[in-house]
Order: sequence, then C-alpha cells, then structure tokens
Amino acid sequence: MPAIDLNADLGEGFGVWQLGDDTAMLDIVTSANIACGFHAGDPSTLRRICRLAAERGVAIGAQVSYPDLAGFGRRFIDIDPEELRDAVLYQLGALDAFAQVAGQGVAYLKPHGALYHACISHHDQAEAVANAAHEFDPSMAILAAPGSSLLAIASAMGTEPVAEAFADRAYRADGTLVPRTEPDAVTTDPAAAATRAVAIATEHRVTSIDGSSVEVHARSICVHGDTPDAVRIAQAVRAGLEMASVDVYAFTG
Repeated sequence: MPAIDLNADLGEGFGVWQLGDDTAMLDIVTSANIACGFHAGDPSTLRRICRLAAERGVAIGAQVSYPDLAGFGRRFIDIDPEELRDAVLYQLGALDAFAQVAGQGVAYLKPHGALYHACISHHDQAEAVANAAHEFDPSMAILAAPGSSLLAIASAMGTEPVAEAFADRAYRADGTLVPRTEPDAVTTDPAAAATRAVAIATEHRVTSIDGSSVEVHARSICVHGDTPDAVRIAQAVRAGLEMASVDVYAFTG
C-alpha cells in the first residue's frame, strides 16, 4: 500500500493578524510546519499551535525563514552563511521551547518561501540551513525540494532528507514550481489538488502546466494553509488519498 505524509504551513499569523484556519488544518494534516517568528508567528501563536498539534498527534516541524517579517519571507536575502546558520538555529530553539512544553519536540525542519527556493541551488545557504539543523539535533529530518542542494547536503551529513511535493502548486516541465508571480501558479480547485496529490502518491508524477508528465518522488505532500479555501482543499486532498488506498501518516512516525 502506498503511503504519504501530508504537511501544511501553519502559525503564520502575527499579533492580531491571523492567517488561515490552523485548528481546522490540524485536524487534516499529519505534519505541521510552524512559523518560528522570522516571517510570521509570535510567541503566543507558537505556543498555541504546538499545543494543538500535540493534542492531535501531529508532528511538529520548524518552518524557518530569512529575517523578513515585512516581506513574509518571500524575498531573497544575500545573507552571510554564518549569520543564516545562527538565524535558523535561533528559530529552532524558539519553536522547540513551545514544542517541549506541549509534550513533543521539533521533529524536522523545512525552509519557508524564498529560503526554500534558495536552498534548491544556493549551496552556501543550503549548507548553512543544514548545519543549523545538524547542530541542533543530528537526528532531525529536513523537508525540502527533491534534488535540492539542501537534501544532498543533509544526506551527506547523516541527517534524514525528506523530499516533498505540492498538491496546490503548479509545476513546470522541468519539475520546478511555477513562480507565484505567474498566472495559475497556485491551485485553488480542491478536486484538482486532490487529483495531483493522488498522482504524486501512487504514480510518482505530476502533470505540468504545459500538459507534460513530470516524474516526482516525494515522501510528503504540502497543502498551504494560507490559500483561499485552504481547508476545503486539504480535506479534498486527504479524502482523495484515502479513497485511493494511500496510507496517510507522518514521515517522522
């Protein structure tokens, strides 16, 4: 029976500003990528999401970012690698404090936004992120794009690399994501997202934006918590996977 993890970016509010329905998403996903305060999130949000995740048996992951609260972490920063390593380590420590209070720990790391994309081919930044995770906990898994520098470096360090794919993002023919600045980059149709997720889990492929079939091997599928109708999309994806006899559980379990 095929199996897959279902993850979502959560805790992305800040102060009185709330983004998405984290509580509903935590009833659907098996892993939660929780913002650590650098692109979104604040101490009370971190504490609340960690508690809710622990109550539901959802794995807790650190969604680390550039220090870019104003830009929501979606702007590339040409940051010194040592400074980036320390920024990532700082975020891991912050989230882990609340995860420990909730009775769990941080099981994995996933870069957010521009840092996620930088870690595909920017070796120095990928190495900085991997070093931070390894220093914090060598047994920690790293969730990132298939074929990325980050996963290659993590594997070489002895850190568990976990490749992911996206149910709600469009793909190019070369297997990369369509940039958010381009039309139809984000899928808001629940049925389309479910179809893509099932193809990833059972056939290891996606249909690109030009109609070609692209091979994608992933152990986890992401559904974003900040897209329109995110909960409906996530529900459709989970239901579609289960109807296709795909076992859905956290890759850290």
